[in-house]
Amino acid sequence: MTPSVKQLRYICAVAEYKHFSKAAEACFVTQSTLSAAIQELESQLGVVIFERSKKSVLITPLGERLLKQARLILGDVEDFVSLAKTHEEALAGDIRLGVIPTIGPFLLPHLLKELRQNYGKLKLYLKEDVSAQLYQQLLQGQLDLIILAFPYPLPEMETIGLLKDEFLLCLPPGHKLQKAKQVKQAQLRGESLLLLEEGHCLRDHALEACKLEKADTDLVYQGTSLHTLVQMVANGLGVTLLPSISIEADVLGDTNLQTRHFTNENVSRKIGMAWRKSDPRREEYLLLADFIKKNSPGAKPISK
Repeated sequence: MTPSVKQLRYICAVAEYKHFSKAAEACFVTQSTLSAAIQELESQLGVVIFERSKKSVLITPLGERLLKQARLILGDVEDFVSLAKTHEEALAGDIRLGVIPTIGPFLLPHLLKELRQNYGKLKLYLKEDVSAQLYQQLLQGQLDLIILAFPYPLPEMETIGLLKDEFLLCLPPGHKLQKAKQVKQAQLRGESLLLLEEGHCLRDHALEACKLEKADTDLVYQGTSLHTLVQMVANGLGVTLLPSISIEADVLGDTNLQTRHFTNENVSRKIGMAWRKSDPRREEYLLLADFIKKNSPGAKPISK
């Protein structure tokens, strides 16, 4: 028996949500329909993909291997559909774009306006999530492209650098570093440094850019967004690092907080784009990448 595409989508959804009801909702089917399809697949293959209990859904070791293959197959199915669309006008169809939360709200509003003016037939469907989730969705064909911060492991994907996004130091009122025109990374040692909570790669990129070890500062992982970090700084809880695209997009609002550049020009992150190597729309994606480089205020385009 050959599994259907629907069955593969169902098991991938259960693996993602670890919950049959939530997976069914995401697949727009009833829970009984989804459960029956997965049970039929397991029965016909003679395997157990999920261990089920009243409290949890666990993936068996064999199930993990099958899921990895299922994601690749689903990605190939989407590439099959994409190949049929390659005859269409460039940037004129549907593109499902995933973007991380520390980039999307600051890069996309201006960019989408420019895209509508230049490519009126393009329909962008947006998904915001953390890097790990975006990669999985790209791998199994739920997304066509993702925009995230490098470095990040992306096997099976082709990548291109888009922008160099500088980190600036955001200071609370009356902080001693406000008197400096520029600051050095070493001056952050001993500071209470506010960063995003677990799951956001921005904190690791910020620490790496500043050449800081976790022991060098009093790290506080409480922020759920850059806007939250700004409010924490405004309340005197510490300092934070903000990417320049967020400052250009007015993340500071009416807080009157001060920002300072670092003396080292390499205190920055690299924003890039990724897609499946098997996706036939490579030339369209390169065209979109070039457009992003030319129409993104607050960051420097990467030439190569």
